[in-house]
Amino acid sequence: MWHGMFLFLLGLVTGFVEQRFANVRMGLAAHLEGVMNGTFLIALGAIWTEVKLPPPTKAIAYWTALYGTYVNWLVTMLAAVFGTAALSPISAAGHSGQPWQESLVTAGFLSVGVVIVTFSVVVLWGIRARALR
Repeated sequence: MWHGMFLFLLGLVTGFVEQRFANVRMGLAAHLEGVMNGTFLIALGAIWTEVKLPPPTKAIAYWTALYGTYVNWLVTMLAAVFGTAALSPISAAGHSGQPWQESLVTAGFLSVGVVIVTFSVVVLWGIRARALR
């Protein structure tokens, strides 16, 4: 839950500076990612004792949750700073970054997508016993 509150705070601070980003719309998206992912981590913390997984799997789920949420905020913020259009055509309309920036943001968003989907399946599996009752 600490990480949830911290990421929520990062999202709020991002909102204060979003007008300074190269792409203000992506700045707003970064603000929302921080706030929403922080809230998600708080909710996850509230049900964490209900997630029944072997200890190594539960540790992997914990770290992938942190990776997915923090990196989602970070990559979105980098996209706002760089003004990239990678994987965000609506928020990035009229913007583009250097090729290396576009590649970095694309790789970041793709890694977050894979990690968050995998994490979600694992946690869903871990709470299945409760749902079956």
